Amino acid sequence: MSSAGDRRSWDRRDFLRHLSAVTAMGASGALAPERWPATPAAGALPAVRLPDVPSTATRVEELTLAEAATLLRRGELSPLDLAEACLARIEAYESRLQAFNYMDPEALRAAARASDGRRGGLHGIPLAIKDNFYTAGVPTTGNSHIYADFVPSWDSEVWRRLQERGALLVGKTQMGPLATSRATTPDGAVTTRNAWTIDNPDVYPGGSSSGSGTAVAATGTQTGGSITNPALAQGLTGLKPTMGRVSLRGIIPLTYTRDHPGPIVHDAMDAAILLQAMAGPDTGDPRSLGLPRPGDYVTAATPVRRNGETRLRRPMRIGVMPDAVEVLSKEAEFFATMERLGATIVEIPAPADWDVLTSSEFNNTRLPERSEPFLPELRRDVRQFGVVLSSWINGLLLPGAEYVRGQRARLLLLQRLLDDTFNRCDVVIQAAAIPFDITGLPLIAFPTGFDDENGSSLPRGLMLGAPPCAEEDLLAVVAAWQDVTDWHRRRPDLDVQSGDRDDAMERQLDVLDVEADSQ
Repeated sequence: MSSAGDRRSWDRRDFLRHLSAVTAMGASGALAPERWPATPAAGALPAVRLPDVPSTATRVEELTLAEAATLLRRGELSPLDLAEACLARIEAYESRLQAFNYMDPEALRAAARASDGRRGGLHGIPLAIKDNFYTAGVPTTGNSHIYADFVPSWDSEVWRRLQERGALLVGKTQMGPLATSRATTPDGAVTTRNAWTIDNPDVYPGGSSSGSGTAVAATGTQTGGSITNPALAQGLTGLKPTMGRVSLRGIIPLTYTRDHPGPIVHDAMDAAILLQAMAGPDTGDPRSLGLPRPGDYVTAATPVRRNGETRLRRPMRIGVMPDAVEVLSKEAEFFATMERLGATIVEIPAPADWDVLTSSEFNNTRLPERSEPFLPELRRDVRQFGVVLSSWINGLLLPGAEYVRGQRARLLLLQRLLDDTFNRCDVVIQAAAIPFDITGLPLIAFPTGFDDENGSSLPRGLMLGAPPCAEEDLLAVVAAWQDVTDWHRRRPDLDVQSGDRDDAMERQLDVLDVEADSQ
């Protein structure tokens, strides 16, 4: 059976039962870090098929992951040259962008030399990992006082899968302390800048995955917008998969039932490649079990052309709920283009009690899941939590009855999305990430243009949500859009911003980055 057939034969209400089970496991302690096995399941990982994507870039720094991988396979670019370009780029701008909190250039060079001559998979591709992913022998601090000296002895399942397929570690990216806010020091001083406004720390770089977004392409976790927010803020493509599609084992938790690892990259194809490498069941993480097998994401993100014109892979209904209707005029280019490519735009009503079920009243019930894993630290010394202490204290103070009500509201919201919204459309425009974070449904953010704000031209974008395990539909829509537009190819000109253009930088590569986060 094909992966698409596997998903379509799976009653999407099965996901309601899946999320109910995940909620129960979180409450029982079955998902706690102390229950994680450090040894991965036996057996080789399935191969990741990378497409042949000739580069249209005029400079190495403009390459996408897929384009870089193609050049590496052809022998037109060596892993060491690629690594050196990354390091030179970082050296030139890191003191101002502050995207990283750990790097080992010599280790990257050594890994690149060892990767030279290998073909296929992600061999030679430099990635940066958000600093809440376990990386064996490399500090994993969660950007917090609590983990300041933590060096894990084993890799998170995500990094294991990427590394075994040949990816190289550039470094660990800056993040919000314990994945709760934009990147700051543990005591609250702003660090990472938005790459489009390198000298203005007041411009929002995204959620707790700020460092990954600024490092240009990342993989991260999302609990409250930390994949989609950096993507929207910095002109990138961020994909938050279905809850359980990617293992959370070996990632410092924020909430057991809302953390989502996923890629932040330049375009839909890069998102598909990384999701293909990361997705799949992990016996060490019960959340990843019982779902349909991963789809063929690379095929979904490959543009389709009929009679020389780009078309959607299949007719698609794009829903617009009342809270997102205003984007119909602001994003007229997107909607007109998608209709031309084969989509139908459908205005649909919001599910019953939408405003109540997505409000802070129920959204805040995630806070006890934040506090529970850290009870020993809270008892030992609350000063370790620095600037984010208040949300951990709030989690302790939320009554048990409110937590139970919140879980029931979450499942009711999911039921109404499955029965009402996705009976009327295939994907739906989202004005905010929270509803799809609460329900564990997949969400993608992508660039659609620029707005002038306070004298700066800043990227803007849209978010699309889909039913459980329908990442292929999200990728197909965005891939078609990106095949006929070039907003995803726009890059911040750091030389112009800094007033110091160095022609040598034209041969250097923006870091391809991987991250995880929750908010």
